[in-house]
Amino acid sequence: MKIISSPLELKEYLKGENNSIGFQGSKSIGFVPTMGALHQGHISLIKKAKEQNELVVVSIFLNPTQFLKGEDLDKYPKKDEADKKICKLSGVDVLFFPHVEDIYGTDEVTLSAPNVRGYVLEGNSRPSHFNGVLTVVMKLLNIVTPTRAYFGKKDAQQLNLISLMVKQLFMNTQIVPVDTVRESDGLALSSRNVYLSSKERVEALKVSSSLRAASSMVGKNILDSKEIVKEMRKSLGDLEIFYVEVLNLDFEQLLHVEIGNTIILVEVRVGTTRLLDNIWL
Repeated sequence: MKIISSPLELKEYLKGENNSIGFQGSKSIGFVPTMGALHQGHISLIKKAKEQNELVVVSIFLNPTQFLKGEDLDKYPKKDEADKKICKLSGVDVLFFPHVEDIYGTDEVTLSAPNVRGYVLEGNSRPSHFNGVLTVVMKLLNIVTPTRAYFGKKDAQQLNLISLMVKQLFMNTQIVPVDTVRESDGLALSSRNVYLSSKERVEALKVSSSLRAASSMVGKNILDSKEIVKEMRKSLGDLEIFYVEVLNLDFEQLLHVEIGNTIILVEVRVGTTRLLDNIWL
């Protein structure tokens, strides 16, 4: 596995990899952007990238522009050496490990999230968060120029906005959604789960329990969004709820679940930790 920190060096390396195969055409590149503290969810993204591409690039970059003032940038879990080992054992070809100054300069060109989709749900309580997400993802996609880039469905709003950016800016990368990976007890994997105390972790299970309740209702042909949200809020108990929503794949509110075109999303705070989860129906 090759480790590179310079964007220009990475671009030259990938260009050389493609030139080395002569007239056979370009190698397909699968790209997995991460902020580090890798877990089985990230490994599932890498595995999918390996299945579908000839070359796999993973980036580890803790992006400062998507953290708002007072958020957990300084205490976000960092496991650099463990992350490198995970990437190597997972068969990653290139690990892109840039510093902040490699990605950002002074007097930056800014990229803004959509005025509607970027400021609802998570964007409502974290205004400008998605500006930072989209900016760094566009930078990374322009550096790697991958055939396909892989993102988890757990961060559904992020996935939706990145897909929209790629489409609207006519970028030559296919965005591939990958299913959420869960612990055996149902808790969705997240790098921020390490913040949870043992008591808080038990409380956090109410999130996946609420989604199972919603899925059970749909299975009984109870499709009314208000009824589903009411039952989910009951399952969440006294957790601090940011939102519980039933939306279509364009992130528009639905009065009734439409099978094949619905995401049920929830965000709560457990202790000091924000937790996101969802189901796609």
